Amino acid sequence: MLGLSGERMSKVDTAWLRMDCPSNLMLINGVWAVSPGITLAQLRDRAAQRLTQYPRFRQRVVQDAAGATWVEDERFDIAAHVEPLTLKRKRGQSHQQALADAVGRLASVPLNARRPLWHFYLVENFVGEDGEPGSALIVRIHHCIADGIALISVIMSLVDGGSEPPKRQHRSPAGAEDWLSDALIKPLAGLTVRAIDMAGEGAARSLHALLDPEKAMQHGLAGSADAARMAWQVVNDAAALALMPDDSPTRLKGEPGTAKRVAWCPPLPLDDVKAVGRALGCSVNDVLLSCVAGAIGGYLRDCGDDTAGKEIRAMIPVNLRPMEEAWKLGNHFGLAPLVLPIGIENPIQRIYEVRHRMAALKGSTQPLLAFGLLAVAGLMVKPAQDALLNLFGRKTTAVMTNVPGPREPLALCGARVTQCMFWVPQTGSVGLGVSILSYGGGVQFGVITDTVLCPEPQRIIDAFAPEFEALSTLTLMLPWGPEE
Repeated sequence: MLGLSGERMSKVDTAWLRMDCPSNLMLINGVWAVSPGITLAQLRDRAAQRLTQYPRFRQRVVQDAAGATWVEDERFDIAAHVEPLTLKRKRGQSHQQALADAVGRLASVPLNARRPLWHFYLVENFVGEDGEPGSALIVRIHHCIADGIALISVIMSLVDGGSEPPKRQHRSPAGAEDWLSDALIKPLAGLTVRAIDMAGEGAARSLHALLDPEKAMQHGLAGSADAARMAWQVVNDAAALALMPDDSPTRLKGEPGTAKRVAWCPPLPLDDVKAVGRALGCSVNDVLLSCVAGAIGGYLRDCGDDTAGKEIRAMIPVNLRPMEEAWKLGNHFGLAPLVLPIGIENPIQRIYEVRHRMAALKGSTQPLLAFGLLAVAGLMVKPAQDALLNLFGRKTTAVMTNVPGPREPLALCGARVTQCMFWVPQTGSVGLGVSILSYGGGVQFGVITDTVLCPEPQRIIDAFAPEFEALSTLTLMLPWGPEE
């Protein structure tokens, strides 16, 4: 297309590419702490050997009126993507605090659009929270390359013992006429059939029928009834998305600035989180999201705000592809709106309310509709895309994501990965991002905020552990077993 040799970017990935704005860049920012330390030469060699096996990490992006194309960077230089960084520490400031300041500053710095859209910084001399000397790695990857689940597969190829990605078959660049099949029909009707199974066998059969009309005829009236139920579900969910009420007004909602701050906390033992969930008849996700709601509500009350009866909406990514296909990268997730009951102070009452709301989302097709909306947005010119996606931004206070990381501790260039964390990007005017990552038997919270709307994200982070401890203590005082 236009004389360009390369692979056409999917419409969903194009939408993420064009979501960059001064207040929010679509960058996934992450941090690894390793001990003992590693050298810049070691990291460059490892990235050159493993990371560049994924074509996206060798390709730059060329945009045109119809979208974007992945093009091989003929001048690719690993040294331009893996660079050293010296932390600027204030008097009395810890290495951890200086690292958080550096990540916050970098979160508002765009990547070089003339190169592949990723960058690593290595702090060779770093002292972790435990006082152990080592190194720290700051990772910056544009969301158009991949979603969080896909990037887990990248990480697993980068660490010691990691394997190369499977070799995908060569595919000729797609033309504009292929967008409907590649960006909408296949993801919505083929790739995500397994994801929609939770809505019931009838709904799944209806989606299969979209792929094979001849078989659909064999289902007769039953198939028609299933299709009708599916259509009714889609209509209801579409109406719910379109008619979402505005969030409760809080200091976290407003016009963001152009600077970010990040914070993260020591991990909670995952076994303890599971134990509380089992005792209350709730999932691990219910426990963690309840702690998030409690921490945000507590922060607002500490700031002098009245949270009684207030709720905020968080957009939660929902994976829409099999894990074995994550190595293909790209973005294959929908978004589900979860309303967090920040006004409920009682931890037990709050977790059951979160469980109820999460259960209501499980049969929803809203994640699929949101995925399709992103595909449509990728077809539009940027002003129209911005106007469409701002409908979500105006009704959303936070973006939240929960990524299951490796269960066993990892090693990088012979050094133990002692800590890892990432921060989810926000869109439009959204000023709060909450990330949950499980790794090596622990689960960790990270927060990224706009400095105008929330200048001290550490105050929210500091509330997570006490919220969990309060929930755990009250759980021990209750009769064993789930709520009737």
